[in-house]
Amino acid sequence: MSSKSAHAPLAERLRPKSLGEVIGQQHLLGEGMPLRIAFESGQPHSCILWGPPGTGKTTIARLMADAFDAQFITISAVLGGVKDIRDAVEQALIAQAHGRRTIVFVDEVHRFNKSQQDAFLPHVESGLFTFIGATTENPSFEVNSALLSRAAVYVLQPLGEDDLKQIVQRAQAIDAVPAIEPAALERLIAYADGDARRLLNTLETLAVAAKKEKRDEITDAWLLKVLGERMRRYDKGGEQFYDTISALHKSVRGSDPDATLYWFVRMLDGGVDPRYVARRMIRMAVEDIGLADPRALRMALDASEVYERLGSPEGELALAECLVYLAIAPKSNAVYVAYNEARALVRKDGTRPVPLHLRNAPTRLMKDLGYGKEYRYAHNEEGGFAAGEDYFPEGMKAPVFYRPVERGLEIRIAEKLRELRALNRNRQGTNP
Repeated sequence: MSSKSAHAPLAERLRPKSLGEVIGQQHLLGEGMPLRIAFESGQPHSCILWGPPGTGKTTIARLMADAFDAQFITISAVLGGVKDIRDAVEQALIAQAHGRRTIVFVDEVHRFNKSQQDAFLPHVESGLFTFIGATTENPSFEVNSALLSRAAVYVLQPLGEDDLKQIVQRAQAIDAVPAIEPAALERLIAYADGDARRLLNTLETLAVAAKKEKRDEITDAWLLKVLGERMRRYDKGGEQFYDTISALHKSVRGSDPDATLYWFVRMLDGGVDPRYVARRMIRMAVEDIGLADPRALRMALDASEVYERLGSPEGELALAECLVYLAIAPKSNAVYVAYNEARALVRKDGTRPVPLHLRNAPTRLMKDLGYGKEYRYAHNEEGGFAAGEDYFPEGMKAPVFYRPVERGLEIRIAEKLRELRALNRNRQGTNP
């Protein structure tokens, strides 16, 4: 990587040359993962790379072209049009005549209209070139179904904190960035918000300023001074940001819709990415509302999807509507507590064998060994419940993790559990 021109942009100097150099996206690029298998197959296929900005969509497309020794043609859907598609077809025909493959990469493919997207179809079907589209929008809504049906969709995730810190380390390894104070590094990582491009652009700005001032370390105070309002207004790394999201979350948990709206608007005014709020809303629905109102999770997911489709400012109303719903919904963290208790028990407990009656028995040998023997099929029991059946490992006292609260739907769930547990006690003849 360091062999690239020192005058090239930092993002270009650090652009990976192989899959092994790619940071993040291991759910796609790790051993045995879908995109890694595609690279190793020897046969490129058309695909859509869907993910937030700065997650490596262009890099992966370039690496795919390198892996298959293919001509790489880039089209920007923001600036390009049908003429660019015709030019790409002509270049692909020339390459095909010389026995070489072509990959056509369309950045921001969702910006192309239906007729422009349709222009790719015959050439994708004929195999003239492999089509790779990159989009930050949900392809289900933004990519024509005909084109979508001919392309695999790979979902890229925002880079994590460790991923972003690796990028900083690589920049420092080629002496492109001076030392960075821990507090400043944390602020930069939070500000990047999973976007490698934003991080690299910011690092480059800081490196130029540090060189001009002959600084050998980037401190947190100097960082704020150099980037000024941009960092303060989008203060993802500062205490104020975390205090504000905490206030929003606690207002929802405390069932105050007015305070919820206030903190939501404060965050928007501070420059937060509404997608971040949408992710937090999904967490609120699971953690603080749970089964007291299972509709809350669906509403949070729907609101997030509406925002992806409409963008700002229209999509923000869907987030606001959902936040009000979350605030007034009945609250329960019973599943959250139960899940954490179960995790704690499994961590400290030994690996107990699965009881024979709960094991699957697909072969004669397994049946002869007693696998599945004496298992009671609940659907054949009265009320569809095998009263007294034990589903825990042998010798293990059955723990009680889930304790529904007397709010919302969990009132009825609690009644049902009491009924089922009473049937168990009657069948077993013992107290739990």
